[in-house]
Amino acid sequence: QVQLAESGGDSVHAGGSLRLSCTASGNTDNYFCMGWFRQTPGKEREAVAVIARNGWTNYAESVEGRFTLSQDNAVNTLYLQMNDLKPEDTAMYICAARIGGTCSLASSFGVWGQGTQVTVSR
Repeated sequence: QVQLAESGGDSVHAGGSLRLSCTASGNTDNYFCMGWFRQTPGKEREAVAVIARNGWTNYAESVEGRFTLSQDNAVNTLYLQMNDLKPEDTAMYICAARIGGTCSLASSFGVWGQGTQVTVSR
């Protein structure tokens, strides 16, 4: 079983930047796809970005050009660099992993972290 631990959330002003980290532990050999999701109270969870083990990425339209995924397989860590943050980016950001199947924003993920809060003020 894979465990995910997020970090890096903070409060910033609009236009600022943050880098989120998601470190995987446990049996990580079989994971195929990892992603970041975000959720705010009263809204459905939104897929933000996903990355396959081979480095292929896919981003939600709302973050395309501002957010960048990267991964360091040596330390089993996924990063989300977030630039030009906007108040509407405020949310709990949650890391997820998927074993097998396809890797897309619409994929079902079976392993979830606890999340890290990002707050962007005007």
